[in-house]
Amino acid sequence: MNRYSGDVLAKGWQRANRRAATPTPVGRDMVLEEPTSGFVGAVVAWENGLVVLEDRRGKRRSFPFGPNFWLDGQPIDLTPPARRAATERDEAQRYNRTHTASGSLAGPAEQAKVALPSRIYVEGRHDAELVEKVWGSDLRHVGVVVEYLGGIDDLPAIVDEFAPERGRRLGVLVDHLVPGSKESRIAQKVTGDYVFVTGHEFIDIWSAVKPERLGLRSWPVVPRGQDWKSGICAALGWPHANQSDIARAWRQILGRVTSWKDLEPGLLTEVEKLIDFVTEDHLDREG
Repeated sequence: MNRYSGDVLAKGWQRANRRAATPTPVGRDMVLEEPTSGFVGAVVAWENGLVVLEDRRGKRRSFPFGPNFWLDGQPIDLTPPARRAATERDEAQRYNRTHTASGSLAGPAEQAKVALPSRIYVEGRHDAELVEKVWGSDLRHVGVVVEYLGGIDDLPAIVDEFAPERGRRLGVLVDHLVPGSKESRIAQKVTGDYVFVTGHEFIDIWSAVKPERLGLRSWPVVPRGQDWKSGICAALGWPHANQSDIARAWRQILGRVTSWKDLEPGLLTEVEKLIDFVTEDHLDREG
């Protein structure tokens, strides 16, 4: 054997004794090792070119995609699930051309309408923004205006001033409406033939967004006594020092919502009930 028969300067000599990293799309719960740091953890999320790993103690670290991981003792070139994402994006674009965000069939462009006397009030600014984003087209089609309700304590006065009657109905979506609460007592007090108050049991409207839309298996658990929004931001590694940080976090969450498919069924059902209620006297309205 001639020990000098090979060309040490031949192309690829640097990788001659290295195992090639196999291109591998990222997947939830994959257990990866990042050999430079020695960190080992399961995949819990990925976005913006980074994959998030969580070790057995619950510690999380983010790493860039690329050929810098080991899976089952083999080097891999970790890649985003690009093909699946592209397919889902194409399907979503086709769906959006024929349906509204709420899932209703989209009709032809319409002229502006005079709003109905009936109204929907939504407690909480984030709640109102979410309703507008998903159901805005439907509400404009039927001529229903959504009003912002700053707090349920204001509701009795609003109902008195609104003076509900047939053809002038009032629907109200209350944040975190649970039996036995102050909110439920106020709701019972104002409910009548032409006033319908409903709500959702989510601790905050953020959690009505499916956690999968943010690359999460579930929303983080926030200890009792801690502000929920700040706790969520802290668990996700987002800034949360002031209200501006919270507002930016909400814009990021809201940006992941494109249709009713991104929301939990518990919210969908209640909003649809409200729309049906406030339009009940106007079913024969032209258009």
